[in-house]
Amino acid sequence: MRGMMVLHLWLLLLSCGIQAGGAQMKLYPDTLTVLRGEEARFTCSASNTKWTVMVWLLNGTSAVTISKLYGILPSPITNVTAEKVPGSQGDSWVFVLNSTERYNQGQVTCDLQGIDRKSSNLFVQEKGIVKVSGDDKLAFKGKSVIFECRAAGWYPVPSLYWLVNDKKVSQGEYNISSEESGKGLFTVSSNLSVMAAKSSRVDCLVFVSALTTPLKSGVNLTVVAEVVQEDDDCTLLLAATASLSALLLLLLLAICIVLCYRQRRQANPSAKEPAWFIQSVVGSGLVAEATKGKDNLGYSNEGPTDPELRQPSGPDADYNELIMEIRRKMDLASFHKVPDVVYSGSPSLHSESQGQASASEENPVNVRRITTV
Repeated sequence: MRGMMVLHLWLLLLSCGIQAGGAQMKLYPDTLTVLRGEEARFTCSASNTKWTVMVWLLNGTSAVTISKLYGILPSPITNVTAEKVPGSQGDSWVFVLNSTERYNQGQVTCDLQGIDRKSSNLFVQEKGIVKVSGDDKLAFKGKSVIFECRAAGWYPVPSLYWLVNDKKVSQGEYNISSEESGKGLFTVSSNLSVMAAKSSRVDCLVFVSALTTPLKSGVNLTVVAEVVQEDDDCTLLLAATASLSALLLLLLLAICIVLCYRQRRQANPSAKEPAWFIQSVVGSGLVAEATKGKDNLGYSNEGPTDPELRQPSGPDADYNELIMEIRRKMDLASFHKVPDVVYSGSPSLHSESQGQASASEENPVNVRRITTV
């Protein structure tokens, strides 16, 4: 019985000694997550002042060695260092890893030589980019609009969600897919369908745990009312207006053609003039025959005879030119038939007048005389 009590007492003392030895150092934080390029800091505090050497290991490799007597010893790793915690009397040190890289991810260990050692976990993440495809969108009310978001160059696989007017969209309303690209990085894509009810702001947000604020990309959705019936009426009205305008234009063109034709006809010689001229020439011929060369066929008291005053155009031009040529020949022929003026005494003239009067009585023909002055 007494032996059992001694055994229990020995086990209790051993347990207390183990706990006392386990409390001789502290390492914190237990887990640290940083973005690539950022700084990582771990603190190791020794409660046992009898330690002589503190060694920091990164993934099992010695990174920094600290002597309680001599301080920090030279290290082959250039991006690590240690700092003494102010007021700790040299028993607490901070391990600093500058500009972390993906290969630094793993365990960070503080080893009090001959006393104790503890380890913490270091995670290094990588931030990529995020972009909502396309520019601002315009949609008719009630139509469905698809938005696509793409996040590339992340490690590990990032989280993604959507906001519409700063309200989080339920995960069941969009899909997410991811794939691994080169250098162990990931690309995430997502499609969101939005019913165009009102103009909105649509944002895609992507993050990893080391990011304090998610990366965001977004576009604007502008919703307009679609009035199909009014558009149809407007189209019909435009078509009717165009048709009416075309008809009015054709009518105006026809009126202009008629007016131009009438003005041209008034400016040209009358179609009846050739007939008049033929009748005049024939009549003059009869008179000349009756008067036996005493009439002047080269004179006409009706209408101008100058060719320059008559410049017909169109189909009557050739015909009128022919008539004028005939008329000139007639004038040339009649030039030799104009009787000469004979000067005589009064008796002869009287007797001749009597003779002509008697001849007139014998031949009752009405003759038209035209005397050249």
